[in-house]
Amino acid sequence: MKELIIGGARSGKSGFAQRRAEASGFSMVYLATATAGDAEMAERIDRHRAQRSAAWDLIEEPLQLAGVLLAHHQPDRAIVVDCLTLWVSNCLHNACWEEEKRGLLAALDDCTGHIIFVTNETGMGIIPMGDMTRRFVDESGWLHQELAARCDRVTLMVAGLPLVVKPKYPGDAE
Repeated sequence: MKELIIGGARSGKSGFAQRRAEASGFSMVYLATATAGDAEMAERIDRHRAQRSAAWDLIEEPLQLAGVLLAHHQPDRAIVVDCLTLWVSNCLHNACWEEEKRGLLAALDDCTGHIIFVTNETGMGIIPMGDMTRRFVDESGWLHQELAARCDRVTLMVAGLPLVVKPKYPGDAE
């Protein structure tokens, strides 16, 4: 199963993703894309680590998600990828975005187990100033659309509440 959990900052995405992985009964891997560029980000990373039990394995990879997923997926493993928007930013700043995005999308077809992507919804705010920031919002939005089409389940988090967007329930209007 492939799953996308999307929402705003502090909407409860990471905690919900962890609970989904824990409920799977599978072995669990937390695939972190964050890098600690300053003290505040280091604190955030430490807080996330403290919220996970010892049952979780940790892989930190800011750029090459496809390679890590292909190397570590298994039918009885849940992998939480947190967070795609940090990954997009990392790739844009390292001039490897197009290659890494293609690799990730291609790798999804071969991945087994329960893959859970966590990402920030970037398209519900004001249009950002500056070409790099606009490109980040555009690229994130396009990635989210491509992943949503490929994922079995998409959940929008709002104020800690999960709203299942996909799959639609039987009887829902098309």
